[in-house]
Amino acid sequence: MAGPFGVTSTTDEVLDGVDLSGKHILVTGVSAGLGVETARVLAAHGAQVVGAARDLYKAKSATEQVRSQAGRGGGLELVELNLASLASVRACADALVAAGRPLDVIIANAGVMACPKSETSDGFETQFGTNHLGHFVLVNRIASLLRPGSRLVNLSSAGHRFSDVNLDDPNFEHTSYTEFGAYGRSKTANVLFAVEFDRRHKDRGVRATAVHPGAIETELGRYLTQDVRDALIASINASQPAGMPAFSYKTIAQGAATSVWAAVVATAEEIGGRYCEDCHVAQIVEGEGIRGGVRPYAIDPDNAKALWAKSEDMVGERF
Repeated sequence: MAGPFGVTSTTDEVLDGVDLSGKHILVTGVSAGLGVETARVLAAHGAQVVGAARDLYKAKSATEQVRSQAGRGGGLELVELNLASLASVRACADALVAAGRPLDVIIANAGVMACPKSETSDGFETQFGTNHLGHFVLVNRIASLLRPGSRLVNLSSAGHRFSDVNLDDPNFEHTSYTEFGAYGRSKTANVLFAVEFDRRHKDRGVRATAVHPGAIETELGRYLTQDVRDALIASINASQPAGMPAFSYKTIAQGAATSVWAAVVATAEEIGGRYCEDCHVAQIVEGEGIRGGVRPYAIDPDNAKALWAKSEDMVGERF
């Protein structure tokens, strides 16, 4: 059953009564926040989780609850993955392929947000390079492990409404850099990647979707000052139609709920090639504000194809 769930639903509520025994699920970013909670609830329901993280020491400490709460048949294995280094991404992908264990779900959860202008080790703008290109290479290199009936879940954000992708200048070489503009580009790319991956793989029974977890106070916001947070919340509230409730943060368990809902609860046809929020498929929304809905450019199939081609050129691989 795919509902009824909504904005306040938690991971435990979404997976109530769901048996994931025998399922193998890869989750990136398991050293804090949503990644840890996602891994915890999946393992608690019997899934074998492969958790990827840049800092394995930190991840091992952060995931003690995952191992202690694992249900019958559930468990956690950690693998090293630095999405800001394609050498690390390729090494991780190659090791997973060599191990040969099929996957039922990939949850591309890891990411960075609104950081100062910087570059990955490969010279890409950090947010686009980490949030999109790192996952683009990882997922495509291990796509052969996804068996029929499996799913890819990309974590995007309502922040995709800050900006469409800029395929002429993805690294801000000719345009002015803003922290949230770059974040918006990367989060739009997460949606578009899911759209095109879904188109390419749905004939073999593999579907892809993108999700907005909601606003949660986690390490993702490490670069945001209190003044920036206050201004952002004020702008969200100002853009709301009359009668809408004021902005409020979700708990981590509420924030991870849409990820697990899209991964193992919702029907494949319902979420394939779509953008989801609050445990439902989002409506297309134009206009100002970033509270809810998905911008048309983020699910446009031609835009998705163009991003795929540009991403291949940037990473020097064809998939």
